[in-house]
Amino acid sequence: MPKVRLGVALVMPAPLDREIDTLRRATGDGTLGRVPPHCTLVSPVNVRADRMSDVLALLRSAAAATRPLRVRLGPPTTFLPDNPVLYLPLEEGAAEVRALRDRVFREPLARPHTWPYVPHVTVADEADPQRIAAAQVALSEYRTDVVFDRVHLLQEGPGRVWAPIADFGLRPPAVVGRGGLPVELWVSTVLDPAATEFSWREWQVLGLTELGSPLPPERLAISARRDDEVAGVATGWARAGVAQLASLVVATGDRGQGIGSRLLASFESTAASMSCCRLATRVRVGSQGHGFLHHRGWAEEVRLGDWMDGREFVQLRRDL
Repeated sequence: MPKVRLGVALVMPAPLDREIDTLRRATGDGTLGRVPPHCTLVSPVNVRADRMSDVLALLRSAAAATRPLRVRLGPPTTFLPDNPVLYLPLEEGAAEVRALRDRVFREPLARPHTWPYVPHVTVADEADPQRIAAAQVALSEYRTDVVFDRVHLLQEGPGRVWAPIADFGLRPPAVVGRGGLPVELWVSTVLDPAATEFSWREWQVLGLTELGSPLPPERLAISARRDDEVAGVATGWARAGVAQLASLVVATGDRGQGIGSRLLASFESTAASMSCCRLATRVRVGSQGHGFLHHRGWAEEVRLGDWMDGREFVQLRRDL
């Protein structure tokens, strides 16, 4: 069975990520460009590919039991003489980060300890000791605050480049349909591997005739799960006060049970929380999606003749 190399981290949010990368560049960090600035929760570990669903379930459970972490990073220090690493320690929030780490450091992500766990943000790895000492003096007054609102699962790719493949908001999922068929709605910036696989599989089942060409994952992603299985997804992005709905797909066997309506409602409320005042999307004229959105208050803006694969599409909008 093939294995994937995974890590779990609190990835530095914008705009602080650029500030930390500036420090990394100034101190000669060799991982700059290959690893985003972060606070490690689980160091790189090889996991069998067929355990990915277990990894995702573990991280969803841990994230649901955690709230956003408010952290203060202090002046840089080092692991010398044991390890030539320059890092920013956690002056505040370390206990909460350790608690989250305890929730995620379990099978199949648990691994033998090389060093005791110290929550920190690496500035320079394998650095020259003299450069470390100089940086400690120059940055002796450096402090900054950061709020981590999600935990990321990263995977190592070609060239030893690490990239997020899933993220989990530090809050419980919205549960709708209580008393009937409960569905959990998870809002993230990218579909996790299981939801991505589901999306592509359903696109193929439904065929291009109904839905057109699939769109890539975007910055706003919501997955609906029932009994820990993906039942539907909605993806899109938000920019300049407009949220674009890129795709909304429900499993064939779960249609007609309100999951699509709940995904759409979650997408709309999330867009509103991002200060969007308008929603937009494009669907094929006469498709199920066209009727679905029309009955939920989406109005036609313009028709796009021969817009994709010789088919007529319509641009819809809904004001929030």
